Amino acid sequence: MHPRLADPPPINGAANPIAAPDRRLCVAPMMDWTDRHCRYFHRLLAPHALLYTEMVTAAAVIHGDRARLLGHDAAEHPLALQLGGSEPSQLAQAARIGADFGYEEINLNVGCPSDRVQSGRFGACLMREPALVADCVRAMREALAGRAVEVTVKCRIGVDEQDEYAGLADFVEHVHAAGCATFIVHARKAWLQGLSPKENREVPPLNYERVYRLKHEHPQLTIIINGGITRVDAVCEHLQHVDGVMLGRAAYHEPWILAELEQTLFGAPLPTRDEVLARLRPYVEAHLAAGDRLQHVTRHILGLYQGLPGARAFRRVLSEQAHRSDADWRVVEQAMAARRGELSRAA
Repeated sequence: MHPRLADPPPINGAANPIAAPDRRLCVAPMMDWTDRHCRYFHRLLAPHALLYTEMVTAAAVIHGDRARLLGHDAAEHPLALQLGGSEPSQLAQAARIGADFGYEEINLNVGCPSDRVQSGRFGACLMREPALVADCVRAMREALAGRAVEVTVKCRIGVDEQDEYAGLADFVEHVHAAGCATFIVHARKAWLQGLSPKENREVPPLNYERVYRLKHEHPQLTIIINGGITRVDAVCEHLQHVDGVMLGRAAYHEPWILAELEQTLFGAPLPTRDEVLARLRPYVEAHLAAGDRLQHVTRHILGLYQGLPGARAFRRVLSEQAHRSDADWRVVEQAMAARRGELSRAA
């Protein structure tokens, strides 16, 4: 058994720790998916969930179009920015910029196994360099001194042949000593060579018990579990062992689970799917008026009726019509009507 970790220095140098958001329900950062439109939609379904951006590299934050990369709607909060990188001073600068944009949390990606990420020396390959990750976390926290913004880490349970609890515990101990008290742990190891990012989400076996053990042996840490979680009852079971659950692909492809979890975990009344769309309409119309395309929003709502009669008709209309340059909210109404028509024919 690993010894209990000592408490880290006060977060951001403050006398009192930052008031952390409720982390029982989180939606994972997902490249090309969790953009600002997706997050706004998810917020309508789950007002209490902690949402995450797509991963943005520290270099892009410093040198790129910050309004495009970091811009978001105030309704998306509580909201975390996920950064990729391995250069402490660069991450520190990017974290400061993220805080200026209003993010409540800056998360360091130590879990992505893609070749592109590895070539930049960040993502899951950093699990082999816990001292470097600790330096990155320390630099980010120092850059945020005095600000109510927490620095967290998202990692795997291991990489390649590093597939024992001791490796995960050693990594966490190093990073915790630098002041990180919240870890989001994808309960699979990553193969850095030989598996695609998709295969890395499916092939390595899940090991939830290893994440549970981390929380049990280090109760002062905030541990969020991630990986292969697709049902409300599974979320409730995980919460018996850890502090929070992060959903990824399930929340995207079957987003209604977020509304069900909002009801189960926070006692909120369950709306209808049509009510959620009615609440989405003003947001869509505002973005259309600003020159955005309907498909940029509606691509994220295709799974709203997943599993219900008429879902295919709803998806078909949106997929065929929303890309048009003149597409507006009437296309969504047509999709809803097509769904109702399919229901009537099935009755």
